[in-house]
Amino acid sequence: MKFIVKFFPEITIKSKPVRKQFVRQLRNNLRKLMAAIDDSIRVESDWDKMVVESVRDEPAVAEQIAEVLSCTPGIAHFLDVQEYPFVDMHDAYEKTYALWASRIKDKTFVVRSKRVGKHDFSSHELEQYIGGGLNQHGDSAGVDLHNPQVTVRLELRDDRLYIINRRHEGLGGFPLGSLDSVVSLISGGFDSTVSSYMTMKRGMRTHFCFFNLGGRDHEIGVKEVALYLWLKYGSSSRVKFITVPFEGVVAELLENVDDSQMGVVLKRMMLRAGAAVAENLSVKALVTGEAVAQVSSQTLTNLTVIDSVIDTLVMRPLIVSDKEDIIRMSRQIGTEEFAAAMPEYCGVISVKPTTRAKPEKIEAQEKKFDFAVLEQALADATYTNIDEIAEQELSRQDVEVLNIPIQNSVIIDIRHPNEQERKPLASPAVAVPVQNIPFFQLHKKFAELDPAKVYLLYCDRGAMSRLHGAYLAEQGYSNVKVYRP
Repeated sequence: MKFIVKFFPEITIKSKPVRKQFVRQLRNNLRKLMAAIDDSIRVESDWDKMVVESVRDEPAVAEQIAEVLSCTPGIAHFLDVQEYPFVDMHDAYEKTYALWASRIKDKTFVVRSKRVGKHDFSSHELEQYIGGGLNQHGDSAGVDLHNPQVTVRLELRDDRLYIINRRHEGLGGFPLGSLDSVVSLISGGFDSTVSSYMTMKRGMRTHFCFFNLGGRDHEIGVKEVALYLWLKYGSSSRVKFITVPFEGVVAELLENVDDSQMGVVLKRMMLRAGAAVAENLSVKALVTGEAVAQVSSQTLTNLTVIDSVIDTLVMRPLIVSDKEDIIRMSRQIGTEEFAAAMPEYCGVISVKPTTRAKPEKIEAQEKKFDFAVLEQALADATYTNIDEIAEQELSRQDVEVLNIPIQNSVIIDIRHPNEQERKPLASPAVAVPVQNIPFFQLHKKFAELDPAKVYLLYCDRGAMSRLHGAYLAEQGYSNVKVYRP
């Protein structure tokens, strides 16, 4: 099977050296991602396209390749093609008929072709011959050159014929790693997950920094959504997940800072800490999910006062976005359910928060703050390679990993519903029941399950299942294991 990958248009207008750099980065990213599917998959680049080819002509492999390509930044679209040696126009028609006759049944259609090389006919003549044959011998509703219901596409390059089986849309953006890295201040809600996705899509390696305001549940929730984003859109580049314990900072604010100023002061403390994390990682910019006037601390006046506390660039991809648009995008990228189920910590909510913070007033409040508390929080911060999160959690608890189900067990498929539908779990060697409980519902529903049974958590790569297995074990559940067939 073969896929032809077309670059995001902004890549093609770059200067020759920059274009080569971006294409090389995309090729390297795809080679790494494809090796995780099958190390025999070849990825080769050309000036205007990239070709991904597998000797395994299996639907399951094709689905996996298409899924990776559709979630890889830097791709405008890609074509699933059938490749044949070109014999003559009639042979090309027969091959096209075999692939497309059933798809144009009772529909209007048109044939579009691209031709490269020396042939004794034009692209238009090729379209006419194949289109005429499909119209004469197929059960279509006829040819419509202007508004067809179906477009049959093919390419002829020298002596090779490529019939387009399907066109898939890509993410766009730049190849991950082709631009500078950033640190995203992620809380796990709608805004911070979408803004993190947007910087990843734009080609920036995005590290995740979480300020734990108090609560293991919240930390686990943010880790799982960061892991999800990385696995789906960014796993070609290793990044860090940083947890900064902010409970002491919150306690200091509650004790010493005036109620109306707490929101702005807290954000300034977060930016100070974020800038320190960025410096440790040699990163030049922070990313937040703030949008103008969404909450009291996000007025232009307050944001100006907040930003003035550091020299590091603060990027806000969502700054003029409406909340409904942000939620809609979170639904498209798969983080809506995470965000909706994310536990929140509301320890620093002012009764009458200021919307027009004054620098001198904020600075006076910060003089009451013991900055040794902030320094201690940074000293206690943990830096973890994001691909090691699951293993790190697993090491806290003894959670067994099984490749064959045991008696009296139930497999729980914790994947996102879209993944469950796209690629149903294969029947295990030992017949046991399978339940579908997405990971974002697992914590709530696990307590309702039969405690006399053993539950085996399953996901495609094993990362999410290990993360949740460790967390449930930490909550006292001894009847949970991980299933890795």
